[in-house]
Amino acid sequence: MPSLDRRRFLRDAAATTALVSAGGLAAGVATPAHAAPTPTAAAAPTARRKGAVSFRWWGTAGWRVDIGDRTVLVDPFLSRIDTGLFTGPFKTETPLTVRTDVIDPRVDRAMTVLVTHTHWDHFMDVPYIAKRTGARVFGTLTAYHLGLAYGLPSTQLSSVKGGEVLDFGDHSVEVVGSLHSRNPSYSVAFPGVRVTPPPQPATIADLPEGDTLGYLLRVDGGPSVYFTGASDVAERNLTGLAPDVAMVAMQNATTTGDYLPRLLAGLDYPKVVVPVHYDNFETALQNPPPVAPTDRTRLNEMIAAVRRISPRSRVLVPEYETAYHF
Repeated sequence: MPSLDRRRFLRDAAATTALVSAGGLAAGVATPAHAAPTPTAAAAPTARRKGAVSFRWWGTAGWRVDIGDRTVLVDPFLSRIDTGLFTGPFKTETPLTVRTDVIDPRVDRAMTVLVTHTHWDHFMDVPYIAKRTGARVFGTLTAYHLGLAYGLPSTQLSSVKGGEVLDFGDHSVEVVGSLHSRNPSYSVAFPGVRVTPPPQPATIADLPEGDTLGYLLRVDGGPSVYFTGASDVAERNLTGLAPDVAMVAMQNATTTGDYLPRLLAGLDYPKVVVPVHYDNFETALQNPPPVAPTDRTRLNEMIAAVRRISPRSRVLVPEYETAYHF
């Protein structure tokens, strides 16, 4: 077990235990994720109370974050199309089919969309959501060029690469350079970047990884939360982030060495660790989240590892569309 440094120990000892509460949202594809209630009179950003922010998991690495009357989306993937990834054989030629009937009830608004990388299960629904809501899309240069390929205007796309700190008044977003996980053959699925706009993508293979980012969301008067989209880490980029909460993608192979020890140490052992990307994301969005048998074993091993590596961290295994307040 790695030792916890004295600064971390004193910080945790002085703070109250992180409060995690879940608001009641009925599960099921037909049930939209509603925005958190807002005050009748909009308060100034610095006056918003801690409880004004809610986090709803949309499966895979996707989140809806409501901060007062503003909504931030992270890797929103709601179409959950069947590629054979969980049932076999995996069909790389699967058409990109955006399910507007699933998206529209859930995405009534969005101010920003944060894209960790551009694989289909992270990016496929983003262009439609951006067109529907007018949200600004932040992502790698690949995300920028893919957005142009889908017809999004350049004024709605922001290319970032890590190190940027973006100020939105009542919250900020720090972009963190990261890495994508590797399969048992030490390879990344659909590798590559886009340095110019390609033809509009037609199949899942047309959406490459395109480099990977993490995002640290800091809410004024509320929590700081780190979002991952894949299970690898450039831990030197995490120095000083020290989030309250970390949304941590589950590892599906052992080819990345010491993933959790390096990630948790780099993040200064967050108070709350939330496993994500553990579900079968090619099924309907309904609770309890479906988990493949081998992934259930990996999830249990991940929970045990977090508790061993960072015993002061609380592990929260999320359910779909449930409002969590940290």
